[in-house]
Amino acid sequence: MSEYMRRVIAWLALSLVIQVQGSADIMKDVTLGFGEALQHCREESQLTEEKMEEFFHFWRDDFKFEDHELGCAIMCMSRHFNLMTDSHRMHHENTDKFIKSFPNGEMLSKQMVQIIHTCEQQFDSVEDHCWRILRISECFKLACIAADIAPSMELLIAEFIMEAEN
Repeated sequence: MSEYMRRVIAWLALSLVIQVQGSADIMKDVTLGFGEALQHCREESQLTEEKMEEFFHFWRDDFKFEDHELGCAIMCMSRHFNLMTDSHRMHHENTDKFIKSFPNGEMLSKQMVQIIHTCEQQFDSVEDHCWRILRISECFKLACIAADIAPSMELLIAEFIMEAEN
């Protein structure tokens, strides 16, 4: 990890004034809600079934951000929820509303939008939209882990099991 990336993550972690109890639960809900668009975007982004399954491991420590198709899928999913502008940048207002649409989402919306915005600025010069979105996603994940708002894989797996049983 670059020194700049470490400083960005440290800055984000230090700048978080309010640490919300249960923020991982909120992030879990947002993650699952965002993930609902994955099936819709599978074909458009040319994501194989295997790569699609890997996507569910986004929050694992060993998740690899190396497939162009994954960046394309995340971009498609963002467009599905109208979270991007025509220039393929985050639509701040729509992203804020999307996060707030989940239980207690208002507790994390500003923080998440700021993290995404900071990551976007860091990779703004990457011309290929799919690669840029993939780099932003990796930055977002690392910043969320540093800020202690990332959901655990155990929490997500438990939710997947509960949803599968319904």
